[in-house]
Amino acid sequence: MKKAMIIFAAMLSLFGGKAMAQRTLPGMKSVEVTANMVDGFYTGSARDCGYSFGVYYSVFKGNNAHEWTFGGEYLQTYKPYGEKGKIPVVELTGEAGYNLHLYSNYSQFFHLYGGISALAGYETVNWGKTLLSDGATLHNSDAFIYGGAVNIQADFYLSDRIALTANLKERFIFGNSTGHCHFSYGLGIRIMMN
Repeated sequence: MKKAMIIFAAMLSLFGGKAMAQRTLPGMKSVEVTANMVDGFYTGSARDCGYSFGVYYSVFKGNNAHEWTFGGEYLQTYKPYGEKGKIPVVELTGEAGYNLHLYSNYSQFFHLYGGISALAGYETVNWGKTLLSDGATLHNSDAFIYGGAVNIQADFYLSDRIALTANLKERFIFGNSTGHCHFSYGLGIRIMMN
């Protein structure tokens, strides 16, 4: 009888339901690094788009997997100038936001978030140089900037501690004279810390 019970328990464990990973539990923290294309697809010869890099720290709150996010971003775009020239515009910003957990599949492999954030920082145009190579004077100047962003992000878990991310983000910036909206899309990697 004891042998039959052991065989039954072994069969149950082999053919029973799968145990699912426990991810995004309250209090869990993560660090994420992202790389994005901004305002189009950037190549070395692109004259009107750019790229960005970001580092974010997140804390999951409550049983619904919502999260607070804090981080910083380096964003560089270009403004076309003359026939073939371009003027670099760089934004260095800090960001704080809240992401709502919208969906996850049964196995916890896929998570979808939508969120908003506030941001502030500094924008430099042509690295502060007002005199251009052809002798013209640039009237756009460096400025402190502020604004917000809306985003949607998908996480694909490779293990309990590592996830690949894909994101779409629209930034709204004020206090500058070079443009107020930047759309970005890109990929990242998220590492769970506990």
